[in-house]
Amino acid sequence: MRELLHLVRLAYSAERAAAFAYQGHAASVADPMEKAALMRIEKEEWTHREHLARMLAKMTAKPSPYLEMKYFCIGKGIGLSCHLIGWFMPMYFAGRLESGNVNEYVRMETLAREAGMHEEIECIREMARVEKTHEIFFLERAQGHWAMRVFEKVFAWGRGRSFNALGYETFVMGEVKRETGEKKGMKEKVAK
Repeated sequence: MRELLHLVRLAYSAERAAAFAYQGHAASVADPMEKAALMRIEKEEWTHREHLARMLAKMTAKPSPYLEMKYFCIGKGIGLSCHLIGWFMPMYFAGRLESGNVNEYVRMETLAREAGMHEEIECIREMARVEKTHEIFFLERAQGHWAMRVFEKVFAWGRGRSFNALGYETFVMGEVKRETGEKKGMKEKVAK
């Protein structure tokens, strides 16, 4: 239960950091479709935070003040940096971070099951799925950029190199295509 509590507290604070980062990211892009997608992703991060708050309440626990302050600063810092480092790096690193976030929710699902919190399993699984759609969105945006090959080699994330085992060409692909309206670079395969 201790590891589960730590993960829920960490995710709760990190989701706010992500939302703040996406506020800055959305404000830094010129493309209206990208801006709308980033605003949708930000909203999904706030929704995840609400779910995690509910889980903390069920565990009769409160957020960590330390993690709240730490991730507040990180989120605001990343949001500001999006205005300074160009278009590619925020897209690339957002995707790389989202890829790792999937694993946190997969681990959280296992711990919740072990702790007997079965009513939370589907919600946690859905949060992992949504994080995967975020990863794929950023990968699709960044993959045509000239710097992608270098970043893939240096930072070990990109086409065919995810930090999680949720498949790129499974049910997620069809949902990303429908949610973002993005067609360029996306395969037509939509699992039924």
